[in-house]
Amino acid sequence: MELYPEKAPKTVAAFLSYVDSGYYKNTSFYRVLKKNDQAMNVAKTELIQGGLWHTNFKLQQTIPGIPLETTKQTGILHQYGVISLARNEDPNSGNSEFFICLDDEPDYDYGGDASPDKKGYVTFGKVIDGMQYVRQIHSQPDTNTTFVNPVKILNIKRL
Repeated sequence: MELYPEKAPKTVAAFLSYVDSGYYKNTSFYRVLKKNDQAMNVAKTELIQGGLWHTNFKLQQTIPGIPLETTKQTGILHQYGVISLARNEDPNSGNSEFFICLDDEPDYDYGGDASPDKKGYVTFGKVIDGMQYVRQIHSQPDTNTTFVNPVKILNIKRL
């Protein structure tokens, strides 16, 4: 993957600090959205989500939120292979959880319908090699947006 510190400096700096701290060692991809698993009346989304939540919830809860850098600010849209920061209702709540888009997902951009406040989610990088593995992870069995067997992340390191 490549990161875009010039476009999303706060998010990239925080993500790299988690990488350098070893936070992602022995974590997992635990959440998945597949078009055929979603209600008929919502926009269909294709993504996998990973981070600390499933394997180290206590640590994840201690990490402060990162101020939201919207796609309107960064210019990086939620397109195939893009990496984005997950968050809850508070736009500044995103921290260690990230997702990878397997399709173009404009509802996650600023003004889109995926967030109630229409501020969207911050994009901060892109998978540039290995999307076949992302698709393979995406194809694993799931129940209600959760992988039956979370896919282990051994570690995330800088090259």
